[in-house]
Amino acid sequence: MLQTKIKILANEKIAPEYYKMAFESAMIVKLATPGQFLHIKVSNGSEPLLRRPFGLHSIKNMDGFEILYRVVGKGTALLSEKKAGEELDVLGPLGNGFNIPAAEKETMVLIGGGAGIAPLFFLAQKAHNLRQIIVLIGGKTKDQILCEEEFKKLGVEVKIATEDGSYGHKGLVSDLLNALPHTQERLSIFACGPLLMEKEIAKFSCEHNLPCQVSLESRMACGVGACLGCTVKVKGESPTYKRVCVEGPVFEAKEIVWE
Repeated sequence: MLQTKIKILANEKIAPEYYKMAFESAMIVKLATPGQFLHIKVSNGSEPLLRRPFGLHSIKNMDGFEILYRVVGKGTALLSEKKAGEELDVLGPLGNGFNIPAAEKETMVLIGGGAGIAPLFFLAQKAHNLRQIIVLIGGKTKDQILCEEEFKKLGVEVKIATEDGSYGHKGLVSDLLNALPHTQERLSIFACGPLLMEKEIAKFSCEHNLPCQVSLESRMACGVGACLGCTVKVKGESPTYKRVCVEGPVFEAKEIVWE
């Protein structure tokens, strides 16, 4: 883990409410694995006090990487105003990431809802030459479908679902998962997005005895496991909790108590 200041190379609006920010840092590129996150101080002052967590979205080259984020509050609004050439104070890479399946014949199914698609692109970058990949992207409307062309440029199969039917399948992204021929081939599932979406995917994976890794989203204070503010309940003989920032953000779906 590093604490360092890194230079912003670009900060581009890619869709309503969504931005992509590029950075220069050879050390973070060297250390990072898919599913890990950065804890970023979004201002130079004391307001807001807490850092914000952002999953690593893509590796551009030996010196550069990107995050993808949605403006949802004061912190991300401040981040959206940053310009190329400015520097941000960053902790990371933090947390445990995704594990690429060892079995070469397994098909990886990457499922992202909204900004949850962000860390899955980094995973696809690492795995597309090793495994067959199918990407399922969901959103409420067409405007919330992100990264489709990026995935296609990697040569992976992409399927789309929107709740209002404005693009692709009308319905939930979990509908696309149900439609896959899971009885004919071995699937390994990787998901990131809204909790209800992940809960449904976890249920599906358990019913079909398929391995499933989920990246959980959580509010974080310290990002390094000290404050215990981002715990999630996991299965055990007695109530047990793990920290999303340290033991996660990626967990086995069957490990989580989906209340």
